[in-house]
Formats: sequence, C-alpha cells, structure tokens
Amino acid sequence: MKFGSFLLKRLLLSIFVIFGLSIVIFIIARVVPGDPARMALGPRAPEEVVQRLRQEMHLDKPLPEQYFYWIRGVLSGDFGRSLVTKRAVSEDIKEFLPATMELAIFAGILMAIFAVLLGTLAARYKDTWVDSLIRTLSYFGVAIPAFVAAIIFMLLFGYYWPILPVLSRLSPGIIPPVRITGLLTLDSLIQGNFVAFWDAFKHLILPSVALSLGGLFQEARITRSAMIENIRKDFLSAERGYGIPERVIMFKYLLKPSLIPTVSMMGLDFASLFANAFLVETIFNWPGISRYGISAMMHKDLSVISAVIIVFGAIFVVANIIVDIIVAFLDPRVRLSTSRGI
Repeated sequence: MKFGSFLLKRLLLSIFVIFGLSIVIFIIARVVPGDPARMALGPRAPEEVVQRLRQEMHLDKPLPEQYFYWIRGVLSGDFGRSLVTKRAVSEDIKEFLPATMELAIFAGILMAIFAVLLGTLAARYKDTWVDSLIRTLSYFGVAIPAFVAAIIFMLLFGYYWPILPVLSRLSPGIIPPVRITGLLTLDSLIQGNFVAFWDAFKHLILPSVALSLGGLFQEARITRSAMIENIRKDFLSAERGYGIPERVIMFKYLLKPSLIPTVSMMGLDFASLFANAFLVETIFNWPGISRYGISAMMHKDLSVISAVIIVFGAIFVVANIIVDIIVAFLDPRVRLSTSRGI
C-alpha cells in the first residue's frame, strides 16, 4: 500500500465520520422542544401559514424522509434560512467563517512557533532557571481560560496602555479591501492596501494571543517532555560519539522525532480554536462564526446550529488528515507501514 492509499483510506473514514455526525445533528435538531416552523414565523402567525411552511420544510414527512431532504440540501450547500438574520444560512457562513478562520490561523501560527521554541528551550536548559520559568508560565497559561486572558489583555493593552485596538477587525475610517477570500490581511496584501493590512494585523494580535495561550503552553510542555525522553535514546549517543556538536544534535536529530506528539496535539488544538473562540469573539466584538453559532443557540435557530456543527466537524476532520500527513513525513515508520500494507 502506497502513501496515496493511506491518504485515501483516511479520506473514506472521514466521510463516514461526517455522515455519522450529520445523523446525530439531525436527530438532536428534531428532539429539541419547539416547532421550527412556528419559531420561524413567530407566535402571532396564523396556523394555516405555519402549516404551509411546515410542509415546505418537509416537517410533515416521516423522519427518514426529512433526513433525506435535509442532507440533500446540505450537500448542495442549502442549510435553510436563519431565524435571526432572515438570510440563507450558507450566505451567513460565507460572511462569518473567514473572520474566525483568520483568527484561528494566526493563533495557530503563534502556537506552532512559540510552542516548539519554548519547549526546545526548556529541554535544552533542563533544570535551570530558563526551564523553571517556562514551566511556571505554562502552568498559568494552561490554567487561565481564553476569555479571562482576553479580558486581561483588553484592560492592559487597550485601556491602561492603549497601544493595540480591541474591538472589531478594522478601525473606523480605514477603507476595507475588496472581498476576495474574506481574510482581511490576505485581501489587503493582494490589493496592495498596506494601511488596511497593518490595521487588520494589529486587531488580530490580542484576540489571537488570548485564544492560543492554552494550546501553546500545553504543546510546549509536550515538546519538552518528548525531547527529554528522546535525548536518552541510543541513536543520539551514537551521534555524540561521532563528535557531532550538541546544537546540531538538538535541532537536526532530536527535534524531528520529538515533534510527533506535539504535531498530533497541535492539529486537535487548532481545530478546537474554532469551537473555543466564541467568548473571545464576543469580548473583542469579532464578527466570526463561533459567535454566530452561539447566537443561534440562544435563539434556537436549528438551521444555523446544524450548519455550524457540520462546518466545525469538517474542520476537525481536515485537521486530523493534515496531522496524519505531517506525522507520516516526520515518522518513517508510518511511511514504511503504509508502503507494506500494514
């Protein structure tokens, strides 16, 4: 079995996961108290109008038929209409998803860079003040919830020392770039609008740092533990016996195998950023899909809730596939096992 077959197997398993998730979402949406048609039209709507909408939504059909119509709409990109925004849910997702995507990507980059850096430093200077400082910071970073860190950052850097913006994605008066991807920083760079890029970048700093802290320090601790465990392995003793400098051993021969558990956790943490971002988005008035999903839950907007969960599930699946690919390139044993059909 070649690596392509290994990847195809992961993709097929992912399709079954999404299919199972769709069934769970559909069942939950149907057992939640309340008539979706009545909630869509309001309590004062005439009963005949409610019945007509119920027929249009196929709510008068048996559950298997309802699921068939619902999944057919989902596969075609039709998630229904939102009770809150009165627009197609697919249009709302196109509007709100890029904001959360940009925030999660920036937070993920921070996690990847500083987790590896801090974990490597802690392992390199084990049992010194550097290691003690990083371990102490990691305890606080993992223990403090993202929304608490967001409030602290807002108070410190938005009000006491107003050096960074704290609300929304752009400052008033800044002309936004023409929408291409929905990522303000990327669209600004594509169009050469460096004023908007710099302003959007500054708006990203506080919410992304607050969102990334927990995963960052957790991954730093994993990196440190993996490096300390691997540093005792025989192949590193052989490298030292050949007279290879310690710095080369640390970054060329030790870091790569030590990153395997970190990368596995990093993929899950990145996917979790989307689900955990709702409080950070609310605090910083960030118009993202996580805040949109929580608003839908407060209003029992079942179409939006189903769509958001499907999107988050797809993100988790994609993140796991990417992690599998990266781990396969980091660990030769995975490539050998796939090539031998194990």
